[in-house]
Amino acid sequence: MRSTAALFALSTLVSSVLGATYPLKDKFVGEDFFTGFSHQAIADPTHGRVNYVDQATAKAQNLSFASDTSFIMRADSFTVLDANGPGRNSVRIQSNNKYATHVSVYDIRHMPQGCGTWPAAWEVSENWPTEGEVDILEGTNDIEPNQSTLHTSANCAMPHERSMTGVSVSDNCDVAANGNAGCGVQSTIPKSYGKSFNAANGGFYAMERTPTFIKVWFWSRDDPAVPADVKTPGAAVNTDAFGTPAALFVNDACDIATHFAAHNIVINLTFCGDWAGIPQFFNTLGGCPGVCSDFVNANPAAFADAFWDIAGIHVYE
Repeated sequence: MRSTAALFALSTLVSSVLGATYPLKDKFVGEDFFTGFSHQAIADPTHGRVNYVDQATAKAQNLSFASDTSFIMRADSFTVLDANGPGRNSVRIQSNNKYATHVSVYDIRHMPQGCGTWPAAWEVSENWPTEGEVDILEGTNDIEPNQSTLHTSANCAMPHERSMTGVSVSDNCDVAANGNAGCGVQSTIPKSYGKSFNAANGGFYAMERTPTFIKVWFWSRDDPAVPADVKTPGAAVNTDAFGTPAALFVNDACDIATHFAAHNIVINLTFCGDWAGIPQFFNTLGGCPGVCSDFVNANPAAFADAFWDIAGIHVYE
């Protein structure tokens, strides 16, 4: 017979990763992205061959535009770049509001694809890495599938085996370890990223963050398992109905409450840089020709499909 202490410990562990019902806090659809987010015309912290533009420039160059049901943000696909000049014009947006314990749901029809691309949908604070980073949708050079990753300050790690459908590829979240690889979980669904994602008309990502765990889910557009309150956003979401997450990050060897502060949502597209531009990823894994920065400079037409088409982001607290 199990002891009372053992039963209590088991109960505590189970309850610490259970979901809950969250009411709607913020909704971003179409023009909402121009008022609820800010375009960040900043130097790329990942050292990409990119020139992030402000909102006025993005609108004038048709790099950001919206309809009633869609928000598009894309890269310049017409200009041959001077190797000694700025990088390729692109867009990085950040939510004006911050969120701590919450669920964010992303309905994305199309994500940037192509050699040299490094798109990401993620959540972070200005005090990096002290206040943590959650990468929800991220990858490079059309290398499928998606990888969800945490980046933190010291003393945060994950158990290799945990209750998720994805596969752990790195367990130390500390940015000072392993070249800032973070603790990444790779999806087992190829169409969670890149060309396969787009061929399936995109899909849905959801992230739930609490003081004791972080979960990421993915459903392809036509997956019959898409929860009703994800497919058709309403006044609340119930994460108990979401099923086993693609990625699960737990409190085992990482105090999530102290490693993560309230975060902004960031959506961006950079090129080359610290990850996509490494020859292993650009040439070997990505199957892309030459040197990444040279490719980005000389081949604007290669970025015709380097765009986000976002149907909506809903945040629940």
